[in-house]
Amino acid sequence: MMTRSMLKIFQNNFPDNCPGNRRNHPPAGIMSGAPLLAASGSRRARRTIFRCLASGTAGLLLMMFFPGAAFPATASSGKAPRGTGGFSFSDDAGGFVLLSETVPDAILDIRYYSSCNFVGRRIDGYEEPVALLTREAAAALREVSDELVKKGYRLKIFDAYRPQSAVDHFMRWARDPGDAVMKPYFYPNLDKGVLFKKGFIAARSGHTRGSAVDLTLFDMAAGRDADMGGGFDWFGPESHQEFRGLTAKQRANRKLLRDAMTAHGFRAISNEWWHFSLKNEPYPRTLFTFPVSSRAVSGQKEAGNAGEGAEAGAIR
Repeated sequence: MMTRSMLKIFQNNFPDNCPGNRRNHPPAGIMSGAPLLAASGSRRARRTIFRCLASGTAGLLLMMFFPGAAFPATASSGKAPRGTGGFSFSDDAGGFVLLSETVPDAILDIRYYSSCNFVGRRIDGYEEPVALLTREAAAALREVSDELVKKGYRLKIFDAYRPQSAVDHFMRWARDPGDAVMKPYFYPNLDKGVLFKKGFIAARSGHTRGSAVDLTLFDMAAGRDADMGGGFDWFGPESHQEFRGLTAKQRANRKLLRDAMTAHGFRAISNEWWHFSLKNEPYPRTLFTFPVSSRAVSGQKEAGNAGEGAEAGAIR
């Protein structure tokens, strides 16, 4: 049986702009699953709702009380594209680290591993719900985290390194006008055909260079995400840094995150309050292709250790 404290955690950590969340569907009836089924009458949408819930704290609770919920299978996008426009492609993860090892206080809510995202399914290249960053970006983010923890906040990470296969997945999705299952939750006021023109979808992403991160603040005293006045990956003016419809508290929360990030070497962008990239990124012209997986990084470590061992043996 779900206790009141469990229900509170469930409600407070529901992704803001996913089906069944506390804003789109009131939490009353959560025990019977009423808001989940009310989100849509289609079978596919209902499956998406259950999968969407299976991320973060809400996902853990859902799997306890609704055992039938599960993640969709990971898809593969095949070969990486060839370099164009002055960029080169690489599958070398030697300069990357697991973010959780460098920034242990960070909370991971990797939306593209789940189906709680604007596509409505797990995105190609996301093999594990982990976050990877270049060593330089991770070290800078550790400084941000240390500063904000003293103020009562933790960083919640939505996305970090994003492989080129994921960007290709977004491109295929954007070109399919019939695939709009998540439109009510991420871009209700836009026709899908304008996503390219407005810059929401592009063939290349700064995330693929490994030094960009999407994140928010988690208020430790309140036990929930700080109110930013809009959800992650919302395709609309509310996502702009200086959106005029924000409350004083929402503006203050955005400023707190932005000031901490820019003070430690990150650059903000005007149209997404959650997105920051390292100014002095180590790979400005390289797009990486290895998957989001702890194995991608551990494999580099093992190879390095093996090399050191062989060299030591030769010296002896």
